[in-house]
Amino acid sequence: MIKILYLIYQICFALPVMIAVTILVALTTMIGSVFNDRFWGYWPGMIWGRLFYAIFLIPIRIDGRENIVKGQSYVIAANHQSYWDAFLMYGFVGIPFKWVMKKELGKIPFVGWACYMAGHILIERSSRVKSMESIRKAESKLKNGMSVVIFPEGTRTPDGKMGRFKRGAFLISQELGLPILPVTIDGNYDVMSRHAWHVTWHPVHMTIHAPIPAQPNTGLTEQEQTAVMNDTAQKVSEIIQGTLDKGY
Repeated sequence: MIKILYLIYQICFALPVMIAVTILVALTTMIGSVFNDRFWGYWPGMIWGRLFYAIFLIPIRIDGRENIVKGQSYVIAANHQSYWDAFLMYGFVGIPFKWVMKKELGKIPFVGWACYMAGHILIERSSRVKSMESIRKAESKLKNGMSVVIFPEGTRTPDGKMGRFKRGAFLISQELGLPILPVTIDGNYDVMSRHAWHVTWHPVHMTIHAPIPAQPNTGLTEQEQTAVMNDTAQKVSEIIQGTLDKGY
């Protein structure tokens, strides 16, 4: 009975409210980012992310905020369980950032347009060269506390298990000299998996881990650079998986 009432609540109230809020936040971001994408590209989104969890009554626990040094820029690497990961990262990481996202998402009405105007990094995943060109163009923004968020799995998990990490996040860390900030997301798959059509009430836990210093690539052969990236990816994957194994 409670599940039925919650479904009615989200269809009749929570979903319509958040659709309206999403459009309002997107318009605010687009207009504000014309003048200052550092401020308007983050703060409306932070409110938007928190409202999603509040309106849908999803409880959330955050651990590890003490691992973030204010004013430091990071490559934030998180596992990817659900569309809800975007709301979680926006709402609760607590530091401004730019997304690394596939170029096609920039075409989504309102949300995609807002991401484009906010200066998020839109990449062509089919081309490594073009992807790095986009990242280098955005490099000037990733300083003085502006971080970048990427999901190393590349896509949402189909079964709740963490997938293999791709090298993109770790290549960015090497290229830009930014430390990796691992983040574990636990519970969003149960809130709304990629196969679900509605939200399920479930608590969510986000853990912000101690950062991993950037590994320099100067003086290394291409093979050695690849080995360093693979080692860092493995380390981050083990940190996140270890927290997932402990459970909520």
